[in-house]
Amino acid sequence: MQANTARGISLSFLCLAILGLMPIISNSRPGEFTALGFATFLSFWQLVCSLPLVTKEFVQSRGFTWQSTLLDGKQRRAVLIVLGTGAIFGLSTYAYVLSIEKAGAVNAVIAMQAYPLFAILWETLFLNRRKSVWELFFTFGLIGALYYLVTGGTPQMAGLSIWFGVALSVPFMWSIAHVILKEVLSNFPITPAQVTFFRVFVSTIFLLIVLIFNEGTGSVFSYMRNIDYQSIAFVMGLVYYMELIAWFYAVRHIDISLASSITAPAPAVTMVLAILVLGDKVEIYQLMSLIVLILSIYGLLLAGRARSPATS
Repeated sequence: MQANTARGISLSFLCLAILGLMPIISNSRPGEFTALGFATFLSFWQLVCSLPLVTKEFVQSRGFTWQSTLLDGKQRRAVLIVLGTGAIFGLSTYAYVLSIEKAGAVNAVIAMQAYPLFAILWETLFLNRRKSVWELFFTFGLIGALYYLVTGGTPQMAGLSIWFGVALSVPFMWSIAHVILKEVLSNFPITPAQVTFFRVFVSTIFLLIVLIFNEGTGSVFSYMRNIDYQSIAFVMGLVYYMELIAWFYAVRHIDISLASSITAPAPAVTMVLAILVLGDKVEIYQLMSLIVLILSIYGLLLAGRARSPATS
């Protein structure tokens, strides 16, 4: 598939809008709906939402494009990667919902913008993509913004919360799984729709097992029967699925670090919505952290474009 930079950037901006909205939906769920229960059922609805597109591809291709070579060692390895990353994404979904609940929508979503740090790290270590001096400069700016946020606008680490750490674990897990999956998408005849389907299928099974183990089958059936619970889980699952599809197609055309840089203003969208919808109060240190973070990430974007020739 020929890379198209403009298409990749456009899809990344769609991800930006959805990412800004998702924390608000997550924190709008009924209070009795635990983070684990919500993560499980939003994953289930993601799976349901993925069926039309993957079924269409299956019918049009008369099967998946990789079925005839499934016994080949390379193909088996790719399938195992999809299964393994599915479990990672399941765990990250739970951490996402939990951190937004405990750390607050604004703090959590700002913390999750640490994604470029991890993406740059893995691309450097495993894909041998070295970064320029300017990219390193803006990376340190991003780290400084996160430090300012986590300390509550002071140089003291007293404000450090375990929930901020949980929020940081989300982009950490995302970055590992996405870097691995990008190589699968680049070297293996499997579509983003198929990757997404298998990802959410594995995530749903993984989270369902954990939910039953922690809360029992009674809670599972209670969640299933509650229309209010399932309505908000469906909305979250739908928008999350849309973001996944847009993201996977975007990173087929541009680097992960570039795509993640475009989504940098997502906390600003969340911040405005949190004030209007959830009635949250935004502190000055959060605004300052966000401004420095966005400037740093866009600095990374510009530095990356200056280093790499554009494709069309």
